[in-house]
Amino acid sequence: MQDDRTTPQGVVEPRGLRARQEEDMRAFRAYWESLCQGAEVPHRSQIDPRRIGGLLSNAFIAERIAPGVTRLRIAGLHLSDLMGMEVRGMPLSSFIAPAARERFALALVDLFERPARLEFDLRAGPGLGRPEMTGQMMLMPLRSDLGDVSRALGCLVTQGEIGRASRRFEVEAVRIRPVETVAAQVTPFDALPGGLRNENRGRGLSRGRAYLRVVK
Repeated sequence: MQDDRTTPQGVVEPRGLRARQEEDMRAFRAYWESLCQGAEVPHRSQIDPRRIGGLLSNAFIAERIAPGVTRLRIAGLHLSDLMGMEVRGMPLSSFIAPAARERFALALVDLFERPARLEFDLRAGPGLGRPEMTGQMMLMPLRSDLGDVSRALGCLVTQGEIGRASRRFEVEAVRIRPVETVAAQVTPFDALPGGLRNENRGRGLSRGRAYLRVVK
């Protein structure tokens, strides 16, 4: 097929899939940046799922429960597919290989205390029934209803077949960008490039809040 290509691992995936994911992630990040007022971190209540439709199944809201430790309060279906189970209430570090969790935890401290935006390059090596995968995780700080920086808006996109769950990733690179740096570059009326298409990305599932599950 003209629109397909074969990866080195033998997995056939649509041409331009990675480009579309990158476009959606740029729009995801730009939406959060548009909510920043000066160097202020947006509130959790400001997040509108309709504005992140391109990555709704990849998106999540995490809550800080201790320095370097977060748990998932809301999670898209792709995260449950990666773990092979419902992931709400689980530590976000469940997706990280044990050897990389200390590095991941240190970055989470920056996320909330600095605060800063985080970007991770991830890789899951091959194993029995588990093809090699790569991925990107983005985390952006949010304020709770009390005003403290203790929530995070994030997304996790992957490339490659999931195979046998659960999948855990090594951290190949971490990029930390302080909030005051990103906020200074955003104007109130910036347009969001791409990622807001009205595609049925859920393969027949209803769009909107149905992709997300809330922890009460």
